[in-house]
Amino acid sequence: MTFRELHYGARPLLLPNAWDFVSGAALAEAGFAAIGTTSLGVAAAAGKLDGEGGTREETVRLARALVRLPVPVTVDVEDGFSAEPGEVAALAEELASYGVAGINVEDGRADGSLAPVAHQVAVIEAVKARVPDLFVNARTDAYWLPGHSGEGVQRARAFADAGADGIFAPGVAEERDVRAMVEATPLPLNVLFQPGRTDIGRLAELGVRRVSYGSLLFRTALHAAVTTALEQKAPAGVPSYADVQGLVERR
Repeated sequence: MTFRELHYGARPLLLPNAWDFVSGAALAEAGFAAIGTTSLGVAAAAGKLDGEGGTREETVRLARALVRLPVPVTVDVEDGFSAEPGEVAALAEELASYGVAGINVEDGRADGSLAPVAHQVAVIEAVKARVPDLFVNARTDAYWLPGHSGEGVQRARAFADAGADGIFAPGVAEERDVRAMVEATPLPLNVLFQPGRTDIGRLAELGVRRVSYGSLLFRTALHAAVTTALEQKAPAGVPSYADVQGLVERR
């Protein structure tokens, strides 16, 4: 099944987000049908801040490694690491040339604002003109950044009209908001899994087609590492040295 087709199955696509090659390999080994990346994980692992446009090199390097996996890979490119739509399109074309199946490109900015709708439309149009087969998941942070929730539906419609293949609305959790976003366009809606706030079964009933884990797995891994070090006791099921070597060797 192609990456695009995975958005139209009987159940929402559960998309875990990797921050390095072996985390992606472990998730693929666990049976996930596709793998995404987490920009926070990629940035923090490199000693950089997320959302500030400084991880283009790390993002491309990880993408080139992850395409060795036997499942489709989609890459979080933040805002495309450029204010120029043509440069974002060139990055998308480069990623597609390595075998990347999709990208997320977002309208949120580090200062808490949203990029103008016209700019995001120009970015989506430029990417689709350059690489029409690449799955462009147009992310709007209208529900993620304070004070913008009223813009979610308008932005979803504009991005769909520009040629996006999916809409990603991290932060949307209230049923009325989820339903409004699902009804805004015929494109598959992607939401962020938020423990305690979202139920995947209910999201499926509301029409959500993709559920991402975002940075949750990376943050959980950090917590597990520190907890294990402090308690001096490994939890059950920790992969052995040989297990990790095997994950890399098989790819």
